[in-house]
Amino acid sequence: MFRLGRSRALASALGAPKVSPSARLPSIAQQQQRRALSIHEYRSADLLRQYGIDVPKGSVATTAAEAEAVAKQIGTDDMVIKAQVLAGGRGKGTFDNGLKGGVRVIYSPTEAKMFAEQMIGHKLITKQTGAGGRLCNAVYICERKFARREFYLAVLMDRASQGPVIVSSSQGGMDIEGVAKENPDAITTTYVDINVGVTDEMARGIATKLGFSEQCVEDAKDTIQKLYKIFLEKDATQIEINPLSETSDHKVMCMDAKFGFDDNADFRQKEVFNWRDTTQEDPEEVRAAEAGLNFIKLDGDIGCLVNGAGLAMATMDIIKLNGGQPANFLDVGGGATPAAIKEAFELITSDPKVSAIFVNIFGGIVRCDAIAHGLINTAKTLNLKIPIIARLQGTNVEQAHQLINDSGMKIFSIDDLQSAAEKAVQLSKVVKMGAWPPCSPEG
Repeated sequence: MFRLGRSRALASALGAPKVSPSARLPSIAQQQQRRALSIHEYRSADLLRQYGIDVPKGSVATTAAEAEAVAKQIGTDDMVIKAQVLAGGRGKGTFDNGLKGGVRVIYSPTEAKMFAEQMIGHKLITKQTGAGGRLCNAVYICERKFARREFYLAVLMDRASQGPVIVSSSQGGMDIEGVAKENPDAITTTYVDINVGVTDEMARGIATKLGFSEQCVEDAKDTIQKLYKIFLEKDATQIEINPLSETSDHKVMCMDAKFGFDDNADFRQKEVFNWRDTTQEDPEEVRAAEAGLNFIKLDGDIGCLVNGAGLAMATMDIIKLNGGQPANFLDVGGGATPAAIKEAFELITSDPKVSAIFVNIFGGIVRCDAIAHGLINTAKTLNLKIPIIARLQGTNVEQAHQLINDSGMKIFSIDDLQSAAEKAVQLSKVVKMGAWPPCSPEG
């Protein structure tokens, strides 16, 4: 999903304070809760065209034959073929079949067909995808345009100012994270009053400071204003153009685009959200989202099932303080129904590293005895062999303890949060040592 590294780099460019290691887990949780939609480059190019913004001529292909046909339609012998994978660093990536580079210059329809055959249906591994890579289902073929100057421009929501900002740099066509780190003065931030918008004066000033030639400043001004219009009208959280170019024939053109949209606006952005490609997302996170769960997979071995994001963060913190490692962030929300608990357990136990499950639920809307019934039934249905540590607080908690204690299941009902966390870490180690289940019925 996007792309936390880029979010932090741009936050750094905006002058946000550095994030300490102990504060990173909340950032991850908040990112997941937003679930900002990212779309493929060819979709972004189509959207730019809808708003009258110049982009290189091109189209998408999902087969090698389509790629050849698209290249013929473009009508030039100087083109680029780009793997449509939602990850940064495509150009430096490697496919699982050994092909190097997810962005290649091509000179004929025959080459378009050849590279499409090697890209489509294969996984591209980049610095952002991890070792598993990400499946390429399509390629985008476009004419290759030559730039006299290349710039960087992004329209973002800035949490600190609680409004939109335009981040721009004369050093476009390169890794913006590197620019932010090595030469932060090369990045300019322009704050936008949402009640006023991007005025002619503001857009013209940005274009001039970037370094557009005098004859292109007005076109660049119009392009910046149109990008902001997309940002507003489509409920975007990020519009990133890198590079925004002045071509050799003095045209202002968006050569590459990366868009993100606020998932809370899906009800009024039906067209945009129909473009979601779930094959590019973690299948478990997709499944969790469909079930109304907030789920992020982590690298530890203690599964967490909690209701409420704040309590979930506290649960992960106390596991770490006791020497354990959480396997996930999972917030089942206020309901914590038996169906949600079952789905959550299936998600957690799909990770073979999980050696214990820590359930930490405050029963307010849903009674603790109902939660206990859900835990017991789920443990039986899924035939769980690993220990479950349940810390339940709230309505009917005594009845919940009794139900768990009478169930005969390896569910440990503990009131105190610290004691529950200690038990979870202890039992996780026991399981990893191969000493579970214990010989004695008492455990």
